Amino acid sequence: MATRLVQINMKARDHSALGAFWAAALGWEMSSEGPGVTNLEPEGFVYPDPVAVCIDLVAYPDVKTVKNRVHVDLATDSAAHHAELVTRLMDLGATPADVGQGDVPWTVLADPEGNEFCVLDWRDPIRDTGPIATVVVDCADPRAMARFWGEATDWTVHKVTDHNAVLRSAKGVGPYLQFLRTPDVKTVWNRVHLDVRPYPGDDVETEAARLRALGATVVDLGPDVPWTVLADPEGNEFCLLAPG
Repeated sequence: MATRLVQINMKARDHSALGAFWAAALGWEMSSEGPGVTNLEPEGFVYPDPVAVCIDLVAYPDVKTVKNRVHVDLATDSAAHHAELVTRLMDLGATPADVGQGDVPWTVLADPEGNEFCVLDWRDPIRDTGPIATVVVDCADPRAMARFWGEATDWTVHKVTDHNAVLRSAKGVGPYLQFLRTPDVKTVWNRVHLDVRPYPGDDVETEAARLRALGATVVDLGPDVPWTVLADPEGNEFCLLAPG
């Protein structure tokens, strides 16, 4: 048994407006599965498919107060593309962001609700990922996170060091998942988190038990939540959706 990383869940005070920003930023389509939710995926996409990690924006009233522990890196393929993308994103409403990055060859921005993201240097070796090159998760111990997420999902571990760990779908398509060592301590519920889904025919309760055995813990949000909420060994919340 295994799960698949299928989407990023992003809380938003105005899910429609923020969805419009990210749809334009990525060149993706917008839809809505119900009130309070905006769904983003590539045109012609058949969900789920590892070629893309989709984005769900969910209405949430609280204002962002701390740096997100999960963010995306956007891919570029030339100096001109990098400059054009940064300009276009700022025209859409992005603003420069300082997360202590110093003098780096990539550009750090924030979306209209303050969610940090990076536009990667075009000389970065990441290629053929789609517009999202990497989903990045801050952590204290990349090696431990690689062990957990490598077992929790069917994604392949490509690199593990004391600084970071990098995984990608076993099918060799779509974005990478990076666990990046940072000094920041998790203090609040993650405003941006990962959603994983078992394969068709698998049992969600059995999968939840397997994840707990690997080191996940249960997050109890009450009986009205129709999916399973867990936290990884460093306390990052993630949702275990129904098989499919």
